[in-house]
Amino acid sequence: MDDKRFEEIRNKVIGVERERYGIGTLKEKTLHAILKDYYAPDKDMQEIPIDGYVADIYTGTEIIEIQTAQFNRMRNKLDCFLPNYPVTIVYPVPQIKYLYWIDEETGECSKPRKSTVKGSVYRAFYELYKIKNHLSDPNLKLCFPLLEIEEYRLLNGWSHDRKKGSSRYDRIPRTLLGEIRFERIEDYVQLIPYDLKDPFTAKDFGKAIGEKKEIASNVLHILNHLQVVERCGKAGNSYLYHVVEF
Repeated sequence: MDDKRFEEIRNKVIGVERERYGIGTLKEKTLHAILKDYYAPDKDMQEIPIDGYVADIYTGTEIIEIQTAQFNRMRNKLDCFLPNYPVTIVYPVPQIKYLYWIDEETGECSKPRKSTVKGSVYRAFYELYKIKNHLSDPNLKLCFPLLEIEEYRLLNGWSHDRKKGSSRYDRIPRTLLGEIRFERIEDYVQLIPYDLKDPFTAKDFGKAIGEKKEIASNVLHILNHLQVVERCGKAGNSYLYHVVEF
C-alpha cells in the first residue's frame, strides 16, 4: 500500500475531470479511474483485449479487474481468464463515507455529512456470493482497498425529502486507509475474530464482527463453501460452525 502515491493519483484524476467537466460528471467512473491508475500506473497496461474480452489491467503476467458492483457480470470473464491467467479482483470498501446531495434542478450541492454506517469487508460477500464457484480457483485473488470516500447522490428519490430511493451519481475517494487481501483459501481465516469461541452460530459471529445476522450468515455460507468453516451440529434452529485447521 502506498497512500502517498494514491493521493497523487487521486488529485491528478479529480483535477483533470473537474476542470473539464465538473464534479460527478463521470457518473460513478471516478472511483474506477483512480483505482485503475493506482494499480496500473503504466497506461499501456490498461484496457487490454484478451481472448475476446477487455481486461481493466494486464501487467504481462497478471490480470487485474476493478469491480465496484455487479459481480454476476464477471462470470463469463472469469471462465475465460482463470484457466490461463492469475486474476486479481479489486473491490473498494467505503469504510468511512461522507454524503453530498445534488439538486438536479439548481445544481446546488449540499455540505458533506458523515454517514453513521461504517463499511466493512463483510458486506462485500453479497457480491462474492455471485461468483462463489470461482473463489476456490487458485488463480483468483481478491483485494479490498479500504477507503474514506465522498459519495454524491441526486435528490431524485420518492420520499418527501427526495433521499429514499435516490440515485448515486459518483464516488470520489479521499484517502486509502488500508488493504485486505485474500491470495489463498487460508487467508479467509482472518475474517473470524480470534476471540470467537468454537463452536458458534451465525448470531454469535454477527455479534463478534458487528454486523447483522443476515450479513454474518452470508459470510458463513461462503466460508463453509470454501471449507474454511464447517457445520458441526445445531443449537435449536441455528447451525453451529467451527473453524477448520489448515
